[in-house]
Amino acid sequence: MGTIDWTFALFGLGGLLAAVLPRAVARRPLSMPLVFLVCGLLLYLSPLPLPEIDPVEQHVWVEHATEIVVIIALMGAGLALNRPVGPRRWAVTWRLLAVTMPLTIAATALAGWLLAGWPPAVALLLAAVLAPTDPVLAAEVRVGEPTDSEHDEDEVRFALTSEAGLNDGLAFPVVNAALALAAAAGAGWSADWIGHWALVDVGYKCVVGVLCGLAVGRLLGWMFFRAGWAVLRLAEHKEGFVALGATFLSYGVTELLHGYGFLAVFVTACTVRAAERAHGYHLVLHEFTEQVERLGTVFLLFVLGGFIALGGLAALTWRGAAVALLLLLVIRPLSGWLGQLGGSGGPRERLVTAFFGIRGVGSLFYLSYALGQDHFPAPARELWAVVAFTVLCSVVLHGVSATPLISRVDRLRAHRLRRAEEAGPESGPPVPP
Repeated sequence: MGTIDWTFALFGLGGLLAAVLPRAVARRPLSMPLVFLVCGLLLYLSPLPLPEIDPVEQHVWVEHATEIVVIIALMGAGLALNRPVGPRRWAVTWRLLAVTMPLTIAATALAGWLLAGWPPAVALLLAAVLAPTDPVLAAEVRVGEPTDSEHDEDEVRFALTSEAGLNDGLAFPVVNAALALAAAAGAGWSADWIGHWALVDVGYKCVVGVLCGLAVGRLLGWMFFRAGWAVLRLAEHKEGFVALGATFLSYGVTELLHGYGFLAVFVTACTVRAAERAHGYHLVLHEFTEQVERLGTVFLLFVLGGFIALGGLAALTWRGAAVALLLLLVIRPLSGWLGQLGGSGGPRERLVTAFFGIRGVGSLFYLSYALGQDHFPAPARELWAVVAFTVLCSVVLHGVSATPLISRVDRLRAHRLRRAEEAGPESGPPVPP
């Protein structure tokens, strides 16, 4: 049997396990991503003739594979959110984006510069790469399937899912800032790039991403639910693969206009959901995206395990490992807590939301994208080692702790609701846990 035969067999087995494992590990301190990462590690340590994995040399397919998984996950996240977008309803999201994300990037870049000794551009790139949260890797901390009521979502799951939906796209300006800083340093220090970056990479591309997302979302919302021609009202046909068409259309159009496609896909999903919020077609679309996303995530984590088994962490230094652990254990929890101060969530909800700064597929995409730019001088293997180590630690730490912590918060919330119901309406609304 050759390499291709083993690859087909493992793909088939992985697909079956992706269907079985979520139910097998439910309510246990274990996660599907952790299982597949360990499987990839063990299989690549075996004598089986498996294909070589080197994201430094093979950055093109790694970039596009992670790109596809991320945009499908963004579509699924937007379709799952029941809560209408608004300044007050999404207050926790705006706090996490406006306070937590900048603090996390600044502190991580500072740690990379002072502790690891990287040049400012490299330290800033690492901080931007590790900025996006990724609740895909712990299903317990993201919202479930779409429902009719916006009140079905608890604050922790809503906060983490909506934050991930937007900061996956908002990390792009910082990645571009690192690329511009490296180019300026290589040509002799100059701050001339800042104006162009602020105008184009922050202003134009973000605005185009949001506007394209709104335009495509409204067009598809009209088409799915209100079109006069029955053939166009796809909501009546219950075909889930349409979600992929919506995802790729939104992403492709936005990228052609040089906007941020990640932002556009999430905005498109939220806009389609708002077009007919209680319609059952959202559940069909969401279930399809979730299944495709799960298969893609399984594949990438298996590959990551193989990369680690083949010596992907050989370039990791204790300083790089220290930066990764600081991010997961200190920087994200502290900045997440600060970002929620003054919000409506209770102290336990704020603590859990701050802790689950999961790093995953988005970080792999941004790193492969940045290192694929010819003009960016960076210790590629060391950066891959740091990011792979960060994702590995996140999968283990957050995957093992998600079920018990979230279950604890759910029990406390249910207990408070029961007490409020027993006390009657005179007691007022229940206090968040």
